[in-house]
Amino acid sequence: MRVLHSTVATPSNLRFCHSSNRPSLKTPFLLLPPQFPSLQKSTFRSHSLKSSTSFSSGSVTKASMAASSPSTETETKPFSVLFVCLGNICRSPAAEGVFRDLVKKRGLDSKFKIDSAGTIGYHQGNQADPRMRAASKRRGIEITSLSRPIRLPDFRDFDLILAMDNQNRDDIIEAFNRWKFREPLPEDAHKKVRLMCSYCKKHDETEVPDPYYGGPQGFEKVLDLLEDACESLLDSILAENKHILDS
Repeated sequence: MRVLHSTVATPSNLRFCHSSNRPSLKTPFLLLPPQFPSLQKSTFRSHSLKSSTSFSSGSVTKASMAASSPSTETETKPFSVLFVCLGNICRSPAAEGVFRDLVKKRGLDSKFKIDSAGTIGYHQGNQADPRMRAASKRRGIEITSLSRPIRLPDFRDFDLILAMDNQNRDDIIEAFNRWKFREPLPEDAHKKVRLMCSYCKKHDETEVPDPYYGGPQGFEKVLDLLEDACESLLDSILAENKHILDS
């Protein structure tokens, strides 16, 4: 069981944070209330816009946007997508940036709510890794998000949650299974969780690898995978939620 005793990211706990052999995150933070008031055991950011079984299909569950009033409200509510990796400083902020750029180019900014998060809070409030920001900028993509951990309301607020690898997905599902006994959550919220690479069309990888300890080529590879997956992801969302284009 991982117990975080400090909010200071020292070299040793950074290695632990991005270790490929990290244990399952059965951590105390999963039991903290959404506002995380004191954060004695971990570090979190209360950023207003920043939140299984195996799902290999690229199809997207239609938005569960229940409204108390007429369908007009439902149809105008933005489709919300949350990208999640371990620390929310490399892969998921890059995915957020790539998807935002794609949505903007198609003139759909107002139709989407896009955010990213991590399964842990080591880097709470920090910008994305400068190497990832630089690699993205060379492709014309700006990453401006600040790191924050996934939190309970994310399972209500987002229509789709994209995990970068299998461990991320398992940790997200574990969080849901803990939190659903604390506050009411949609029973099928775990179905919102998908693997990012399940949307790839040009690549055979099943996971987006963590580039943290690698060289520049690792960051380029991540972006290649994300650009491929995000294109297909957006097409899938639009195909299954036609009101996004009609509204």
